[in-house]
Parts: sequence; C-alpha cells; structure tokens
Amino acid sequence: MKIAMVCYPTHGGSGVLATELGINLAQKGHQVHFISYSAPFRLRGFQENVYYHEVDVSAYPLFKYPPYDLSLATKIMEVVQEYHLDIVHVHYAIPHAISAYLAKKMLPGKGPKVLTTLHGTDITLVGKDESFYPAVKFGIEQSDGVTAVSRYLSERTIKEFDVKKDIKVIHNFVDTHRFAPVPAGQSCIKKRFAPNGERILMHTSNFRPVKRLTDAIEILAQVRKAMPAVMLLVGEGPDRQASHELAQKLGVLDAVEYLGTQDYIENLLGYADLFLLPSGEESFGLAALEAMSCGAPVIATRVGGLPEVITSGTDGYLFPVGDVKAMSEGAIRLLSDENLLDRFKTAARKKAVEQFSIDIVVPEYESFYAQILKQ
Repeated sequence: MKIAMVCYPTHGGSGVLATELGINLAQKGHQVHFISYSAPFRLRGFQENVYYHEVDVSAYPLFKYPPYDLSLATKIMEVVQEYHLDIVHVHYAIPHAISAYLAKKMLPGKGPKVLTTLHGTDITLVGKDESFYPAVKFGIEQSDGVTAVSRYLSERTIKEFDVKKDIKVIHNFVDTHRFAPVPAGQSCIKKRFAPNGERILMHTSNFRPVKRLTDAIEILAQVRKAMPAVMLLVGEGPDRQASHELAQKLGVLDAVEYLGTQDYIENLLGYADLFLLPSGEESFGLAALEAMSCGAPVIATRVGGLPEVITSGTDGYLFPVGDVKAMSEGAIRLLSDENLLDRFKTAARKKAVEQFSIDIVVPEYESFYAQILKQ
C-alpha cells in the first residue's frame, strides 16, 4: 500500500504514534509519506520506503495568520497525485481531517481513502470550543474510516458529537524492543542520577496544566519523608516554573532534575523505579505505556483511558485526580517493599509486551486499511 501519514511533528502522543506506525509500516514494505510542517521528531535519519514532504506555509500580507489548513490540503493533493497514494491517514480531526477532505475534493476521480485517528485533545479540548464543534463532527463523518486510541475516547466522541459512524478502537502501542528494561549490570547512568541508591521517580509530559506537574512534586516531597528519592522531569511547558517554585517551597528542589525535552526517552525510562502520571485527563496515556514497557510501574489517576492501560494493584496504582495523599501512600508502599516492586515491574513489562506491543497493534491498522479500501 501507499500511505500518507499526516500528523503534528511535536513530542505529543499523536506525533509519536503516527511516526512509529509509519516507520513500522515502511519496514513491512509499504510506501509511507509523512506530510507536516517539519519532520516528526522520531523520524531519525534515512528510512527505506519513507518519504517526507514539508508543508510550505507562505505568509501573505493579506492574511493575519498563515492558512496552514489550506497549504496542507494543497500538499496532500500534490503528494497523492505524484505518488498515486491509496490512503491518507490523518492524526487529529482538525485541521487534518478537514484538509484531507478538501484535498480529496480537489482531486479528479474518487481520490484516496481518508482514515482519521482521534487522539483525545481534538475531542476533549478543541471539540469543546463551540466554534470548532461543527468542523470536528464534519471531519469525522466525512472520513472513510475512524479509529480512536481507547474505548473511552471512542464512546466519548460518539456521545458528545452524536456521530452516526462506527469508530474502531485501536489502542496506542509501544516498540517493546526499544523500550525495554535496562540489562543487569548497566547501572552507571542510574548512579549519575541516584549516587547514593535513592529511588528514582520520573514524569514526562508537555508540562501543561492538565498534567498536574505540581502534584508530582508533592508526591516526591511525601516520599522523601519515608526514604531517599529523586525526581527526573522530562519535557518543557508552561508549568515548569510553578513546579520549580513548589519544589523550592517544599524543600525538595535539590532532589528534582529538569532534563528538558528528550528525543530518546527510552534511554532514560529504564532507570525509573516508579513513573508518575497524575493527569487531570488522559485519553490513553502513552507515556505510561512506554514506562511500563521499560519495567516501571505507574502511579496515575483513574481518568479517561488510563484504566485500559494500567491494572491497579497489579502493574501500578490508580487514584482520584488530586488525591496526592493516596498517590504518595501508594508510591511509598511500592518503593519500600522490594519484592512487591519487583512483581509490579515484571507485570508492567508483561502487560506492554502481551497487549500493546507494536508487533500486535500495527497489523490491526493494516487490516483496517484493507477493510476501508474494499468499501
């Protein structure tokens, strides 16, 4: 098959999934064309069967804001025409699904099939804006196929947008070969972060308010009352300063290390004893899955799609949003019992390999591609 992969190139879950999916499909022999305003951050170096097409957004004096959606539609049309693509797979309903629909209408004949994958923000955040609601609904209903990364997101989309269309659930996945526990004996990096054997807590995100970064700082402060511990924070975003100020106020700033944005997060996750994801909203929780694949149990909130990823009491713990006391107690319970922690680590890795491996999930996309091509 010849497939266009339209996504945002940033460090969010949608860009990660789209890139990893495209690379894996290319390795299977499909021709994959990435279309975005810059190269996706996980598209590293030359990949056989992989092409990248940059969307050129021209700034005309007439426009207050550059019309990215129109530029994207034009680029999709050009790539489809030149390479005779079968499918345009877009990630996010707007503007990508709308741009793909417009590109298809500009093409002669029937054009390619359009598949839209919903990742969450386009439904839970953008979709709440009444000015976008009709566009989101239209983009979904005009797609030839629609997938969602969790049952929660599928059900919420159908309910909130009253869509008369089947939404297939295909969960996010992880490359369990790359995201793997650190081999025994390779502890030099861990000593760099925890020179005296401290427990390592980790959190990765875009540091937006919905991620509740300050809750993670409060958990660290409570854990440190029970045992030596440090926190590694990976990412950048608007709440970085607030977390820094809180860490200073609580007297734990010396135990917090800000590592910034990391393209190779798999090289760090394996050193975490515990991963924290105290979010107010998560449609799936790809960061949690990547941590679990590296053998790190997760303390998270019982929201959105997280219960589809984490089995509370087996490979992590789920608590109500904002219940820092309960999350801290759960973290201390795990970190103070070596046998319990080892069981949770083993279960977390087992869950990732047996249910969410890239080798299991990508064939689901291939099957769905074949299904919509037959329509």
